[in-house]
Amino acid sequence: MRYAFIEAHRLEFSVRSMCRVLLVHFSGFYAWLKEPLSPRAQEDVRQTDLIQQAWSDSGKVYGYRKLHDDLRDAGETCCENRVARLASLAGISAQIGYKRRPGRYGGKPAVVADNTLDRQFEVDIPDAVWVTDITYIKTHEGWSYLAVVIDLFSRRVVGWSMQSRMTTDLALQALLSAVWRRKPKQKVMIHSDQGSQFTSKEWQSFLGKHNLDASMSRRGNCHDNAVAESFFQLLKRERIRRRTYITRDAARQDVFDYIEMFYNPTRKHTNNGMLSPVDYETRQRKLNKAGGPVAELCRSFNRILCAKGE
Repeated sequence: MRYAFIEAHRLEFSVRSMCRVLLVHFSGFYAWLKEPLSPRAQEDVRQTDLIQQAWSDSGKVYGYRKLHDDLRDAGETCCENRVARLASLAGISAQIGYKRRPGRYGGKPAVVADNTLDRQFEVDIPDAVWVTDITYIKTHEGWSYLAVVIDLFSRRVVGWSMQSRMTTDLALQALLSAVWRRKPKQKVMIHSDQGSQFTSKEWQSFLGKHNLDASMSRRGNCHDNAVAESFFQLLKRERIRRRTYITRDAARQDVFDYIEMFYNPTRKHTNNGMLSPVDYETRQRKLNKAGGPVAELCRSFNRILCAKGE
């Protein structure tokens, strides 16, 4: 690093003066000029470039674990600690943290369902359990509200809606989008919190007409709907807090881009064994078509990988 500094500033200052200040011998500097980087250092530079490219491709949101997985997919041989070291030296880090909007959260719900889900977030088949929730996005035109419906099987966003008001219709439009897109053949459990949008008579009526069973978090317990909360944290730290939205339409377009163009088809998910929700569902469909004991062995192995986040 000292020799590199001297090389970068040799037109501004005397080489001997800089060597004296930095406590290195000038003969060592000139020897370094002939072969400035060792093979190890050259490999560091090459893999740092790959890490920066993978980070840029993720929208500059991946941390070192997912970057390591990207490099491994590209055929590189390196450990997580090496990727973490190179990423740190290059100033690369994951996006983290987002505060909840201040305000009062209260009121008595009209209709409350039992917490049937009971934090059983691991589901073996698609369209068996969906979770839903609502969050807010700030724009120069005012708040915009986003409702999503997520399939616990693959963590895929199967339905979503954005409106300027946080009404029952906002939640219903997201759920209608999920029903239209997935067309489930069996009864689906839909888990939510006890917000007024989910305890209204309109919501309950819709569930009854579309073969959906309600489950609700306990009052004031966000961990009962942790998967939806986790998705909103990802959305906000990886996209929303990195943008300034002039209009609600601009916010909606960016949310569309994140969900439909990045999160669902591309973003690696530890719960899916580092596969995106779309890729995970595709792999599971192939395994189901294969059938037999080999397919069951593959599914068991996949569950182990998911549990380890590999």
